[in-house]
Amino acid sequence: MIQKQDLLSLTGKVAIITGGASGIGLATAQLLSAHGAKIALLDVNPQGQEEADNICNRGRDAKFFKCDVTLTDSVQKTVEAVMNTWGRIDILFNNAGVTVRKTVVDLTEKEWDFVLDVGLKGTFLLSKYVIPIMTAQGGGSIVNTGSGWGLKGGNLAAAYCAVKGGIVNLTRAMAIDHGPDNIRVNSVNPGDTDTSMLRDEGVQTGDVSDSASEKKYLEECGADRPLKRIGMPVDIAQAVLYLASDLSGWVTGGALVVDGGGIA
Repeated sequence: MIQKQDLLSLTGKVAIITGGASGIGLATAQLLSAHGAKIALLDVNPQGQEEADNICNRGRDAKFFKCDVTLTDSVQKTVEAVMNTWGRIDILFNNAGVTVRKTVVDLTEKEWDFVLDVGLKGTFLLSKYVIPIMTAQGGGSIVNTGSGWGLKGGNLAAAYCAVKGGIVNLTRAMAIDHGPDNIRVNSVNPGDTDTSMLRDEGVQTGDVSDSASEKKYLEECGADRPLKRIGMPVDIAQAVLYLASDLSGWVTGGALVVDGGGIA
C-alpha cells in the first residue's frame, strides 16, 4: 500500500539559483526556501543581497553570491564559496537569461554573443562545476530554464530562440550523460510571464511606451492562451519545485511546458 510522504520537502538540501535577484529566479528562491532548502542566490544585480536578507528575515537560510555566469573564474569561485558555506549542492536551477528582440539581420555580433553567453554558456559553466559535486554526493537535480520559444519559433527573437532551443536539447544530453550518477536534468519552459524582462521586451518591440500601453501589452500576451492570462513567477517556481524535489524522482530529460496552454 502506498503511504503518504512529504516528497516536496527540501529540508537539508542546498539549491543554487542563477538570475535569482528578480522574477522567476527570486520566486523560486522564496518557494524552495519555504520548503526547507538553503538558497545560494546568484546574480550580477546587487539587489540579490537585499532579497537574500529578506529570505533570512523569514527564518530561512539564504546567501547572496555576486556571480557573472558568463565567466569561468566567477562561476568556479562561486561554486567553491557555496561549498565552503554549506558543504553540498543538491539542486541547480540554471535560470539566468537575457533577450534582445531582433532578427538575425538586425542583431549585432555583440548582442548575439551577449544573449548566448548568459543563457547557454552560463548553463554550461554552472553545470560543469556543479555536476562533479553532485556525482560525489550520490546525485542531485538540475533544472534549466528553457521557453515555449525553445520548442517552437517566435518573431523578432532569433538569438533568444537559439539559446532556448539549445537549452532544451542540452538538457536531454545532460540527462543521458549523468543519469547513471543519479543526477536528474530537466527543463522548465515558461510562456510569457510577468517579469521585468517581459516588460522590457515590450519596450524593445515598440509595444510599450507608457503605463497604459504596458497594461494592454501584458493583457494581449495572455489573451490567446486557453487559460486567458500570462504567467506569474510563482507559476514557474511551482514547476521547478516539482522537478527539484523527490516527487519527480523518475523524471529526467523532460521539457515541462508551463505556459497556460500557449503552444497547445
